[in-house]
Amino acid sequence: MIRFFTALLACALAATAAPAQQPPTDREIAVYAGLHAAAAEGDAAEIEKLIREGENPNIQDSRSRTPLHVAAYRKHHKAVETLLRLGANPNALDLQRFDIVTIAAVQNDLELLKIALKGGAKPDNITSNSDANALINAAHLGHLEIVRALIEARANLDHVNQAKWSALIVAVVLGNGGKNYVEIVDLLVKAGADTGLKDRQSMTALAHARARGYTDMVKILEAASGRKT
Repeated sequence: MIRFFTALLACALAATAAPAQQPPTDREIAVYAGLHAAAAEGDAAEIEKLIREGENPNIQDSRSRTPLHVAAYRKHHKAVETLLRLGANPNALDLQRFDIVTIAAVQNDLELLKIALKGGAKPDNITSNSDANALINAAHLGHLEIVRALIEARANLDHVNQAKWSALIVAVVLGNGGKNYVEIVDLLVKAGADTGLKDRQSMTALAHARARGYTDMVKILEAASGRKT
């Protein structure tokens, strides 16, 4: 019964926790001009030229995407580096409240994440309509190396989204119990994530893991809690 309830809960709240990023469409890119067009093409030289000539590096399109967002979505790393070096706001949020760190987390783009953090991006911006952060998004999607990098960047391990799910709870509830998710749980626990946090249903990560029969996660979480019940 508990397993059935928690499965229904996950389905009901997955949409809240799930990243729903909207990269620029082909139609939007076709009408871009100036820095947005250069960012979409990954043309670092043109970006540098336009900014030197006075174009605002933080100009926004109709969905509040800056050229930095556009370059990040399209994985143009050199363009991202150039924009950051020339004054782009590394923590800008687009209309959906995504920053480039969360874009990197969702796209599993470790190189972009490293560039973003080096360029002044914060690992803990509150992003998306679910009030998540990049770590929660990475844990949700099973992006192990992104989780590792965010932990190393001292991301807030215990931030919770609107469902009161931390990255640790998300890795259990929205994961599939597979190897990557088990390793993410282990990483978060070893880094000091609070295993006692409870969600809106007063369930901890351990309770969720038990309900799903995720034996490996249960062992990790039981050891962290110092008890077996």
